[in-house]
Amino acid sequence: MGPLSASIVRTVILHDQTVDEHEFEARTGWAIKPQGACKAEACVPLPAESRLDNGRIAAAVLSERLGMPLVADEAHGIWALGPETAVTGKALTSAVAPDLVLPDADGNPFKLSSLHGKKVLLVAWASW
Repeated sequence: MGPLSASIVRTVILHDQTVDEHEFEARTGWAIKPQGACKAEACVPLPAESRLDNGRIAAAVLSERLGMPLVADEAHGIWALGPETAVTGKALTSAVAPDLVLPDADGNPFKLSSLHGKKVLLVAWASW
């Protein structure tokens, strides 16, 4: 079992710098309650100004309070929030992927390292 198979890494993709509290709970397991962001027995207080009237929460506050990185691609209007690190201690130790070599659509070997310096999204799926 590989290091990622033991836990699920959860990230929320945003189109502005706020997140819907219900989507946030569905994606991360953190429920927004009057006492703050709560998951299992842990509750992290959130400042009142982080909660907007439309049921959205400021992503920067969640990032700071829950130890979730907030990464921006402002040119395309997309942000990624998560996974949590400070509260649970579970996260990737680096953003460096191993040099994978897999066949492309024509069967030729393709090296992941050929994309060095570019933004890359890896999507994996397993039937188990």
